[in-house]
Amino acid sequence: MVDVGYHRREQTIPAAARSTAGAGSRLDEVTLHRIVVVGGGAAGLELVTRLGNRLGHRGRAEITLVDCARTHLWKPLLHAVAAGSIDPGEYEVNYLAHAHRHGFRYCFGEMIGLDRAGREVYLAATFDEEGRQITPPRTIGYDTLVLAIGSVTNDFGTRGVAEHAVQLETPAQAERVNRRLFNVCLRAQTQQEPVRRGQLHVAIVGAGATGTELAAELPRTIRELVDYGLDRPDMRRDIRIVLIESAGRILPGLPKRISKATRSLLDKIGVEVRTGAKVTEVRADGLALSNGSLIAAELIVWAAGVKGPEVLRQLDGLETNRINQLVVELTLQTTRDPAVFAIGDCAACLRPAGSNWVPPRAQAAHQEATHMARQIERRLRGRPLQPYRYRDFGSLVSLGKWSTVGSLMGFMRGRSIFVEGLFARIMYRSLHILHERALNGTPRALTGVLVRALTRRIGPQVKLH
Repeated sequence: MVDVGYHRREQTIPAAARSTAGAGSRLDEVTLHRIVVVGGGAAGLELVTRLGNRLGHRGRAEITLVDCARTHLWKPLLHAVAAGSIDPGEYEVNYLAHAHRHGFRYCFGEMIGLDRAGREVYLAATFDEEGRQITPPRTIGYDTLVLAIGSVTNDFGTRGVAEHAVQLETPAQAERVNRRLFNVCLRAQTQQEPVRRGQLHVAIVGAGATGTELAAELPRTIRELVDYGLDRPDMRRDIRIVLIESAGRILPGLPKRISKATRSLLDKIGVEVRTGAKVTEVRADGLALSNGSLIAAELIVWAAGVKGPEVLRQLDGLETNRINQLVVELTLQTTRDPAVFAIGDCAACLRPAGSNWVPPRAQAAHQEATHMARQIERRLRGRPLQPYRYRDFGSLVSLGKWSTVGSLMGFMRGRSIFVEGLFARIMYRSLHILHERALNGTPRALTGVLVRALTRRIGPQVKLH
């Protein structure tokens, strides 16, 4: 589990941390340019991997990755982890081992502040599950800082989300959804009393890609559990999956044809879809809607929106937008400090035409990491930075074993082509292979694909622990 060994506490920046450098942060500072990347998601990890291979191994710069987790999991896989369709251990990348292989350093910790004048990042103390300190408060110095800390779930101020819903932004949260689903089924299997109203109902708030993919994956999970012997509840009567979206259609950010095809499949596999439904409160027994109705459910997953982490509002005056993202120039430099960059979901980057913003998608993170690696090399040579240009290659939505639908761009002068079925599924899976290839190279990426394929043939199709 990613967050094992890390206990979150309220942190202040102690005086000792202002003068205590983190391990390795002062080595070779006279001769080596210090590049610090905060956040080991898709964008951050791809960036430090490229920089480590190009600069770190050759002694041209000192590269450090800071993250409060110990392993990396590609975020588009979270819905599959939550449903139990994959074992996250087969897909995770260990930061420490990866850093050793690719010429950068890994620093375990959470950023809580920034001193732009002194060019230092403040890190909080970390604690284990028993509350014992693992690492003290400290600082890490930088010459170039790249913030890639991703996003967190946006509850839009809805009452009860923190207390009664499980969010789906981290591997730990995804595994929590999986455990709760399995426990709900076990409880219903062994209890003497009849199944309560809503006991075996799963409510998913937010029909973006994550919520929709989870809703499509869960029916198969539940059927597998019944086949394995958890068959006491009547599937048709007791189990219910409800997908709730405040917009007029599911997948509101994608083309209507994708939304329509996805809705048709969800109807076919028994997922109940509620569009135009605004949640006003999350309760222990379900969701209260603005029309006064209640959707009964004991397992509630909140996937309704994203925003930048709260710490971004407190980074020594850096400009943020209304959802806490750091506003950046076309060069990906923050608007108030040319030595501080932001990429991935935590960055608000306007497209060159000025018409709209770069969306928080995996393909944007990959493109920004690739662009950023080249620009840092230009920065080290004293050359002017080039603007980042986002290219939309389309969107794909995985609907589990049922299908994959989406649109691909670039086939006909900017027009998209609708794809579904086997071809779309191959394209969807290739996206993760490309991510693994960027991290580990082609041989390791292909080996990982083969090993996982063999494992799935001999193991259960649903994670049971």
